[in-house]
Amino acid sequence: MIPPPDGAAIAGADRVIAIDTISSKLDVAKLMGATDVINASNVDPVEAIKDMTGGGVEYPFEAVGLKTTAEQSFQCLRAGGTATIIGMVPFGMKIELHGYDFLREWKIQGSSMGSNRFRFDMPKLLNAWKNGELKLDHLISSHIKLEEVNEGYVKLKAARCCAGSSTLASPNRRRPGNEQGERR
Repeated sequence: MIPPPDGAAIAGADRVIAIDTISSKLDVAKLMGATDVINASNVDPVEAIKDMTGGGVEYPFEAVGLKTTAEQSFQCLRAGGTATIIGMVPFGMKIELHGYDFLREWKIQGSSMGSNRFRFDMPKLLNAWKNGELKLDHLISSHIKLEEVNEGYVKLKAARCCAGSSTLASPNRRRPGNEQGERR
């Protein structure tokens, strides 16, 4: 799945607005193509978006998986827009939408794994990354050892980092600079 700022920039969006409550994540969003950022801990993000855009956006993407952010993505639509929920809203959690808003032709949809077609999309995405068009390296905020994976997951869940990477190595597989096949 492509992060929303990257995907919007690749798709040719004129304006990409990133919203978060953590300033360091907003800095990363700028590196990935966001033209504007909103710190939701300081302002009402829906009102801020409507003020910035003159009424709302056509395609908001909710990536956090919270009831509130899913509802906000729908509330910041302009007429005829479609909100896409890509964050995992917890099972059993219901979001509330005002029926009148559907008369504005607002739509809401979900997406699993970016709704991609792996055989077709993955080669294109890999080439975009190799060519510097897809900025994924900014998402890795730390490298951890396999035995630290539980602590890394706790950090990720607590939103203290963007993402981490864990390197897995088979004891029998040789890696460059490791001719004896030793574990690192």
